[in-house]
Amino acid sequence: MSERVEPVIDLSAVDEDRYEKHGGFPKVVGARPGANFGPFVEAMRTLQDLAVSVDCPDEVFGRALDKARELIDLLEPYRAPELQGPAGRVVSLPGRGSLLMPPWHTVEAGPTGVRMRGEFRRYHLGGNSAVHGGVLPLLFDDLFGALVHYAGRPISRTAFLHVNYRKVTPLETPLVVEGTVDRVEGRKTFVSARLRDESETLLADCEGLMVQLLPWQP
Repeated sequence: MSERVEPVIDLSAVDEDRYEKHGGFPKVVGARPGANFGPFVEAMRTLQDLAVSVDCPDEVFGRALDKARELIDLLEPYRAPELQGPAGRVVSLPGRGSLLMPPWHTVEAGPTGVRMRGEFRRYHLGGNSAVHGGVLPLLFDDLFGALVHYAGRPISRTAFLHVNYRKVTPLETPLVVEGTVDRVEGRKTFVSARLRDESETLLADCEGLMVQLLPWQP
């Protein structure tokens, strides 16, 4: 896995009051769960990797099923509404502690752009040791949301996202993605990003359009 790097964050352009001014998007407050949450999320990521890679006797699948059902029974009473649980709100964890997000860290962010580092795991396999093509738009889209935030732009939704696949993106390989705000036109924020390996080889690039929410839009 990628080595943890202390991020360099510039919040100078961030408007903390934007949630009350733009659209009906709920205000997201960072979470600080107990010490067990991070290891729990990492264990669940490993389980995801195993779920898509193991080849074991049916008896073993049966035992795993029993344990999975036991875990479901343990956690089900604590199911919570959106933004109440810590998942997706712990900025110090890969993917902010959300299993949906690729487990990447933000290493640099500010008005001029956002840079993230990470690796794709076995769970993200598309075939022949390559990352599934559908995972890359998810990574870029998450990055674009961060770009809008750190650039001090109002809360926006993705209106357009176009990915160019330049080379095969490998699994379990340290990678870097960086994005910039290219221009702003009223409610529109035009953004772009590039995914590279450690040798600076361009693997994919993306351009997108983020549109500011109107007061009544969720």
